[in-house]
Formats: sequence, structure tokens, C-alpha cells
Amino acid sequence: MSERTSYAAQPDLQADCGNCFGLCCVALPFSRSSDFPVDKSAGTPCGNLQEDFGCGIHRRLRDQGYNGCTVFDCFGAGQKVSQVTFKGVSWREEPDSARAMYEVFPVVRQLHELLKYVAQALDLPAAGPVHGDLRRAYERLDALTRDTAEVLLAVDVDALRGEVNPLLLRASELARAAVPGRKKNHRGAHLMGSRLRGAKLRGASLRGALLIAADLSGSDLRDADLIGADMRDTNLCGADLRGALFLTQPQLNAARGDARTKVPQSLERPPHWAD
Repeated sequence: MSERTSYAAQPDLQADCGNCFGLCCVALPFSRSSDFPVDKSAGTPCGNLQEDFGCGIHRRLRDQGYNGCTVFDCFGAGQKVSQVTFKGVSWREEPDSARAMYEVFPVVRQLHELLKYVAQALDLPAAGPVHGDLRRAYERLDALTRDTAEVLLAVDVDALRGEVNPLLLRASELARAAVPGRKKNHRGAHLMGSRLRGAKLRGASLRGALLIAADLSGSDLRDADLIGADMRDTNLCGADLRGALFLTQPQLNAARGDARTKVPQSLERPPHWAD
């Protein structure tokens, strides 16, 4: 891969629903709540899943009460399981493969999420000192996602995450070291509902922080580490998230923002955000 090529922008790490067998709509369960209007058990197709594996209400998910669908991202795991693991043969064509397919999908989804983080770290020039280890981790994870269903079902994802996390943490430290001034550390902090309007959090660590319904409107979150931060209903109106580390599309989709919110170029402004 060329040094100028973005790892995180690779098609393999982007959801391609056209090449997936609607796995997130079948394999995963959900319960009636503010995120879903009905109950659905794992392995049962959603009532909105069409014959071509498309969603019948894709453009109206929030209007129909399926908010949970709009904040989910498989990071490309859906097409990987459909086209690579199961060779393009769907659970409708081979019902006997359905159970294994449904069990493999969540595993590969976690591996792809981890791949996405490693890819983002590889795109950080300041993380050069750990790029070698990151590339090896990426190649190992990528090869694993292309293995057989039997191998994938035996994977200890937590152990892999434990091996990769120190590299991601080091990449974050190297990238944030260039930010002037003292960086705040809110790693794993419980900040649910906190009033942090206009907070100066550039280069801060918010790894794993609980930011549910927190008011971060107008805050400076440039170069902040947001890996694993729970941003459900977080107020990001007018906030600056440019250069935020390990920020994902699902995190943005789960938060609230507006036309003034500045988001990284690699991510999309959620369509449900206020104008």
C-alpha cells in the first residue's frame, strides 16, 4: 500500500449493503425501546427486510422509530462475511449455513471495528514510531477476517483487543503531544448530563468516557481522543471535532449537532442533525 493511501478510507472498512445479505437486519436482536418500535430476536429477519436484502424504510428509519439502525455501522463486516466467509451464498439459499453466518457476523464486526481504529492510527503522521507494529497488527487482523467460519468462531476478540490497545494508546499520545498546553485527562470519566458548554478540550483524552446527554456545545474537541466514548444524545452543536482521534460515524450519528458543528473530513454530517 502506498504511503499516501489512507488506510481508514479503504472500501473494505466501509459498509457495502449491496454486497451483504442483510446480516445486521437478521443476525442481531433488538428490543422495543426509544431505539426500536418492536422486539426482534437474533436470527429473525426484521419485518422491513426485502427480498433483495435491502431495507424497505431506509430513508424513513427515524420517522418509523428505528433510531438504533441509524447509529449502527458494521465497518464492512457485512460484505466480508457474505462474500468472503460464505462465498456469496446467502442464508436464504443455504438455510443450513444461517446459524453459523449469524454467529460469525458479530465476531467479524468487532474485528473490523478494531481494524478501523488501527487504520486511523496508521493515518496519523505523528504516530510514525509505532507504524511498524501497527502495520503488523493490521495485516494479522485482516488475514484473520478472511479465515474460515470455524476459525473465526474460536477467536478471542478481547485478547486481540488487549494486544492492540497499547499501540492505539501510544499512537494517541504521540499525536496529541503536538497540541500546545496541558491536555485534560477524562479517560473513562462519567460525564453523563455534564454541562461542558464551550469546554477547552483540544488534545484531551476522552477514551471510554460516558458522555450521554452531556452538553458539549461550542466545545473545542480538536485532536481529542474519543475512542470508545459513549456519545448518545451528546450536544455537539457548534463544537469543533476536526482532527478528533478515533471518532467513528456511529458516534456522530448518536449525538446531536447542527450546521455549525465542524466534523472531520473523513466523516459525514448526520442527516438528522438540525440545520
